[in-house]
This record gives sequence, structure tokens and C-alpha cells, in this order.
Amino acid sequence: MTTQQTDAPPAAPAAASPTPARRTPGLRRWNLLLGGVALVALLACLPLLAISLPGVLPGPTYTPGTLHVLSLALLVGALALSYHLLFGVAGLLSFGHALYFAVGVYGLAIVLDRTDLPLLPAACVVLVGGVVVAHVVGAISLRVTGISFAMVTLAFAQAGNVLVRRNPGGTTGGEEGLALDTTGVPDALVGVVNTRNLYWLSLAVLVGVYAVVLWVERSRAGHVAAATRENEMRVRVIGGRPYAVKLLVFVVAAVLATAVGMAHLLLQSGAVPRVTSSDFTLTLLVMVVLGGVGSRWGAVVGGVLYTLLDQRLGALAASDAIAGLPPVLRVPLSEPLFILGTLFILVVLFVPGGIAGATDRLARRSGRTDRGAARREARDVVEESA
Repeated sequence: MTTQQTDAPPAAPAAASPTPARRTPGLRRWNLLLGGVALVALLACLPLLAISLPGVLPGPTYTPGTLHVLSLALLVGALALSYHLLFGVAGLLSFGHALYFAVGVYGLAIVLDRTDLPLLPAACVVLVGGVVVAHVVGAISLRVTGISFAMVTLAFAQAGNVLVRRNPGGTTGGEEGLALDTTGVPDALVGVVNTRNLYWLSLAVLVGVYAVVLWVERSRAGHVAAATRENEMRVRVIGGRPYAVKLLVFVVAAVLATAVGMAHLLLQSGAVPRVTSSDFTLTLLVMVVLGGVGSRWGAVVGGVLYTLLDQRLGALAASDAIAGLPPVLRVPLSEPLFILGTLFILVVLFVPGGIAGATDRLARRSGRTDRGAARREARDVVEESA
């Protein structure tokens, strides 16, 4: 009996548990990094594969039509990610984010049309213009907060929309839009046959925007912006400068939207007035809420999912299956916006936190289950050793 009490202490299994726990955060970061690299590699290989998703994609992934839809979804996901930096990180509800996207679209189209600059110098000029516009608008808008800030940004966006539609000096094309002048654009980015290259460009833009957003969030300015979102007065009391930090985040988000706008122009081969409307900004807000406010990957998933639904629901609304339904069902289901609005309401009501929130809750529930199983296993080991 004495030998059993001294040779088999039951505390040995518990003593070994802190080491894996300390390694878990680092291991999780490496897993996320490797998973992200693998996902990007898979997306980069899609133009080389023949993957068909009936009802989701218009054809195999190597066809120009499917690659165009996927490219548009990636760019919209990148744009939603830039809005996440503004709304999800800094807590700034802006109704004018489409203005900076329009600066990229129309700015690059006008520079290429009115000058002889090649694509890269023209893009640099437009980026500088985006910084100037964002700094001026942000410096004025951030003097107020809350709904007043949203209304000021809406006023600037509407002014941009009116300017584009008025077509001053024939520069914007008015209601007809402005076609892309391909003189200074490399041949590899022009034409349907080069849709694969435009897809890879869209993927590169998304990865670049994600990297910048991640860097800003983990920087000192990002932490101060998040603290300002929660309690601006406390940040002021401890000596912080919330106005300067919010202006910095505002400008970075706007410049990212400008960069996405330029890639959108190359993909669509033209600019249309819709990209300057406040409705487009509200669509971005819906994407961020759908994916999950405060989540980077949620914003991307929300943008991609919304774009695919918008593209495919239009085809569904015009299909024979909908045309054969009774009028009480045919009329609402023939309107894609009605279906999208219904889905958005259902997500808000039954999936609070969006797709990212639902995924986090499932992961926590699974984690609690795993920890419970580990405790039971450790208890069984202790009982057997005793």
C-alpha cells in the first residue's frame, strides 16, 4: 500500500498540459497562414482546371465567362474588405465609400483617355488623386461623428455622382459612361482571350488589399482606432489622438478602394455612373454585415457570395422554372433584389454576427466539446493510475 502512494502520483497528466496550451496560439497562426497560402494557390490554379458548379458558375472555371464572374467577385470582395477597415475596425459608418471606388474607375479612364501615359504611371497619378480626395473629404467629415458623419459622406458621394452624370467637358461620358482607351494598356490585359490574366490581376489585388488591412489592424494605429471605436473619450484622456488615427484609417481605406476601382475598370473595359451612387455603398454595407462585422475573411466571403448571388439570381429570375410558377410566387421571385433582400433579413434575424459569427460560434462549441472530452480522458487516466 505504501508503494502505491509514492510511485504513482495522479498529478503527472495535469502537469504536462500547460506546454501544449502555450504553443496553441503560435500553432494556430501557422495553421491559418498555411491555410491561406493553400487557398490562394488553389484560386490561382482555377483558370487551369475544369471545375463545374452548376447553378453557381456559368460554366467550367477555365472559360472566359466564368473567369469574368470570378474576377468580379474577387474585386468586390476586396472592395468590401476596404469598407471593413472603415466600418469594422474604426467604427465609421460611411455612406460615401463608393466615391473613392469611382475615383479609381473614372480617374484611370480619364487619364488614359486624355493623356499618353502608360498604365502604371497613370495608375500612380490616380492613386495620388485618391489620396488627395480622401484626405480632403475625411478632414471635413471627421469633424462630426455618428449619423452626422454618415450624412456628410453621403453628401460628398452624391456630389460626385452628379458631377459624373453632368459630364463636364465631355470627360465622364454622362449616362452612357466612359469606354476604356486601351492605347496605354498592355496587350496581356485587353480582350476576352486575356480574361485569365485579368483574373490573376484581380486575385493579386485581393491579396494585396488583405495584406494592407491586416497590417493596419495589427499596427499601433489599428489598435488605437479599435479603442476609439469602443470609447473615444477614454482614448483622449490617456493622451491618444483619435482624430488623426481615424483620418489615417479613412485615407487608407479610400486608397484601397481606388486601387480596386482601377482593376475594375480593366476588367469591365469601361466606367458606368452606377459605381458613383450611394446605393453601391449601401451594397458594400450589406456585404460586410452578411459576412460578419469586424471579420476580415467575413467581409471577403460576404462580397464574393453577394456577387455570385447577384449574378446567378438574375439568370434564375429569367428561367423557365420561375416563369411557370403561379403569379403570387413568380412576381417576387423574378426580382433578384427581392430575393437578396429576403436573404439579408434572414441572416440578420437568425444568424447574428453574419457568416463569420456563425463559424466562430460553431468553433467555440466544438472547442468546448473537445476540452470536455480531454478532461474526461484525463480523469479516466487518473482513476486508472489510482
